[in-house]
Amino acid sequence: MSKSLLKSSGVVGLMTLVSRVLGFVRDVMFAGIFGAGPAMDAFLIAFKIPNFGRRMFAEGAFSQAFVPVFTETRTVGTTADARDLLGVVMGTLVGVLSLITLMGCLAAPLLVWVFAPGFGADPGKHALGSELLRWTFPYLMFISLTAMASGVLNSYGRFAVPAFTPVILNVCLIASALIDAGSVHLLAYAVFLAGILQFAFQLPSLRALGVLVRPRWGWRDSRVRRIIGLMIPVMIGSSVAQVSLLLDSALASFLGDGSISWLYYADRLMEFPLGIFSIAIGTVILPTLSVQHAERSAADFSATLDWGLRVLAVIGVPAALGLILFGGPLVAVVFGNGQFGDHDVAMTMYALWAYGAGFMGFSLVKVLVPGFYARQETRVPVRYGIIALVCGMAMSLSFFTAAKLFELPAGHAGLATATSASAWINAMLLLRRLRRDGAYQPSPGWRMFGLRLLLANLGLAVVVLVLSGPLQYWLDLAPVAKWLSVLKIIGAAGGTYFAVLWLSGVRPADFRRAASMEGTR
Repeated sequence: MSKSLLKSSGVVGLMTLVSRVLGFVRDVMFAGIFGAGPAMDAFLIAFKIPNFGRRMFAEGAFSQAFVPVFTETRTVGTTADARDLLGVVMGTLVGVLSLITLMGCLAAPLLVWVFAPGFGADPGKHALGSELLRWTFPYLMFISLTAMASGVLNSYGRFAVPAFTPVILNVCLIASALIDAGSVHLLAYAVFLAGILQFAFQLPSLRALGVLVRPRWGWRDSRVRRIIGLMIPVMIGSSVAQVSLLLDSALASFLGDGSISWLYYADRLMEFPLGIFSIAIGTVILPTLSVQHAERSAADFSATLDWGLRVLAVIGVPAALGLILFGGPLVAVVFGNGQFGDHDVAMTMYALWAYGAGFMGFSLVKVLVPGFYARQETRVPVRYGIIALVCGMAMSLSFFTAAKLFELPAGHAGLATATSASAWINAMLLLRRLRRDGAYQPSPGWRMFGLRLLLANLGLAVVVLVLSGPLQYWLDLAPVAKWLSVLKIIGAAGGTYFAVLWLSGVRPADFRRAASMEGTR
């Protein structure tokens, strides 16, 4: 089992790596062409709003509710049952999302005001954001259908196509920037087109599995009602992090031009390892956990969670250290060109430090939440998410008030700090509950494993601190020299980390054996 999960995680990670690399290219172009000015702020808000819905609904509530139900139907029923379920869910989803899309386009000015009330002081900026949103909002409908298709493919163990699909968005945005550099309107058109293409890209794979059928409306269907019942608490839980980001965007809109962009670019750097590793692990274990729960295999269920946490620890902790200790050079190398000046680099670095401190909190949530959703237990994550949200909002408001009162130049970094702290609170509550429920019991050897990780990460930290140098050194380097230097340091730090792990006795085979051994206890 663990060998299969490791392979699936590798496939998802590799495909996601391609998307993230293109995402980096996209963001480098954005930074160089648009910088961190008012036009980029307006586009980011217009893009953030459908992404808010995507993360809360498509990749949040819907996927987490639909995948376990579809997997159970496929496991205990027939292909015809699975095909029938997909048809009725797809038809209902299209109908509901069409109405939501129409309402969102009509209410674009109101939505921009909700997400960025600070734009109200600049009518031109608010009008631009509203205009762009009318083109980007339909992306929510198409990406929700894409998430449904991805859930079906993942339940059949087909991870490559869903993981590769986000590449299409990045390609469209890069192409739009190349066609007309400086036009944020063309960026919005590219988002609209990418939504259509991403869904269309999944259809041949569904047809190959024999599950693609004509959609039909089925609001009163008992299976749809069951999914909706599971979705409601999940939607609330999934919205926790998104509401926190909404508050951060709203508060950042009052901190002056550039604040929204600085948070965005820092978040993009943090999302790179999060998307490649943490989300990949959570993606591949959800269908496995769902099957193990359906088969009432508690030992294997716990072993799968343990495997996910061990892999996350090996990859996630050094990634978090890198974001904090090497944050300045990373921002300078990736974004410090063209219209993105030295001040923008420094402001983005402060936000990245804050996000880096919460990286493992964000990652743990991605891996632990499937342990609840696979058991179709959705209320507990909601409750813990709300607790974390309230704590995070209180901290955000406190940091924002202090920034305005004392005129702090990096007030946006306080908002990122509050978001990171909220993620840690959520993760610790989830872990404690899984332990208390008996759904997760750590396998033997965690103390020695933790000691080996500590030694390896100390080695990585020493290499980074010795070789990185001050931020000004990176700002003064030529572009090619920047990339060569950063690759050299990442290679040296990574080589040191894995060498110490190897010398301390950690082997790749350990992660193939761990879950299978635990499953026999």
